[in-house]
Amino acid sequence: MTTPGATARGSFATKATEKDPYQYQVGFGNRFASEAIPGVLPEGQNSPQKVKYELYAEGVTGSSFVAPRAENQNAWLYRIRPSVAHQGFTRLPDNPDLESNFSPLNTKVHVSPTQLAWHPFDLPSESERVDFVDGLKTLAGNGDPTLKEGLAIHIYVANTSMEKKAFCNNDGDMLILPQQGRLDVQTEFGKMMVRSGELLVIQRGMKFKVGLPDGPSRGYIQEIFGSHYQLPELGPLGGFGLANMRDFESPIASFDIDQSAWQITYKVCGQLFACSQEHTPFDVVAWHGNYVPYKYAMEKFVNVGSISKDHIDPSIFCVLTAKSKAPGVPLADFLIFSPRWDVASHTFRPPYYHRNSSTEFMGLLYGVYGGRSDGFQPGGASYETGFCPHGVSYDEWSKASNMDLQPMRISEGTIAFMFESSMMFTITDFAMKRSGKLHEHEPKMWDNLKANFMNHLDEVNADLKAAGLPDLNNQ
Repeated sequence: MTTPGATARGSFATKATEKDPYQYQVGFGNRFASEAIPGVLPEGQNSPQKVKYELYAEGVTGSSFVAPRAENQNAWLYRIRPSVAHQGFTRLPDNPDLESNFSPLNTKVHVSPTQLAWHPFDLPSESERVDFVDGLKTLAGNGDPTLKEGLAIHIYVANTSMEKKAFCNNDGDMLILPQQGRLDVQTEFGKMMVRSGELLVIQRGMKFKVGLPDGPSRGYIQEIFGSHYQLPELGPLGGFGLANMRDFESPIASFDIDQSAWQITYKVCGQLFACSQEHTPFDVVAWHGNYVPYKYAMEKFVNVGSISKDHIDPSIFCVLTAKSKAPGVPLADFLIFSPRWDVASHTFRPPYYHRNSSTEFMGLLYGVYGGRSDGFQPGGASYETGFCPHGVSYDEWSKASNMDLQPMRISEGTIAFMFESSMMFTITDFAMKRSGKLHEHEPKMWDNLKANFMNHLDEVNADLKAAGLPDLNNQ
């Protein structure tokens, strides 16, 4: 039995649609309050001697108790039975495709300076039943959840809804990007429908289950250890732009009445454990706090860029960022490339050839991401490590160097994304060996980037002579 709706205190609720039957509270980092039965939330305190209807109060903290107010994240849940009412934990067999140890000393991960790419990852066959948790596969990462520093990049491929099963990731926050098929996600805080083009963040320690209303599904995940996602600072942009706070959506309270057997799968230090209990984990009647799951429709992103000449650094495409332990250095930036105008004059408009300190991992949710010759398709991926040179093909360079620079729309009907990190990644066995989708960027696409300078030696020598400098033959 599921409750039909909820009351959201103090914040606007969105309207349900045919593709998304749920309502949401809006805002980023807000202290929300929501109750499925009016009057359940205690007045003026969090842990009364007795909660209405003999519910149990349960606190959840997403930061240290003494974190500064701006960074302090927590929530209070009022539920039919507390999470502690369970029957213990049992270690599950290792998933060989799930990795959390990214040290180069681990023989199951690999280091590559080469630009790598993957064709779209296969969905499970019809003969097997694979749910969201079973279909997790790690591609790359850095650091270690036990040290609360680093990240992991996964894909999921699934064809079966989770039934009386839920998942709880004790290692880190998960940014989930459906590429094919919607995800019907039930959390302790309420229900959320997430489609391709939307992102979903489930923070560390939150229980959730995933249904597949459109059948087989595939998508990408970035998991961060020891940090939380936040909005990037806007600096001279002022108060608005990029991802606006009012466009983020969090669920409203909804609960089930179910006192039957459930299994919760916990991920702890990369290992999976099963926890049995005789009640649903989705029995929260009311809650309040700012440690909540949320989603965001990336089509709402407000793009900014140069309206005169040259490029602005790709940080202008940042939707969410996460701090590392080093001041001023992000652990992870999540960037998107979506429909926008390109108007720069006297400018090489594609990404210029570059070497930088960041590691880049790209994926494509839908559409066509131009300037590539490596079969980059929705559901596939590419990887480039920091300071190893990369850039567009010769054909793209030649076209962009000679094109008529009129204002133009780019990336129409497309959302590509980048997981960018200050950390170097190692690549998993699954990604390098078992996926069957790996292919390297073809270096021949740059072969025609010849030394055109040599065709201008007479002109160069004349300019040197005019400047009173020795010509190249005398240097």
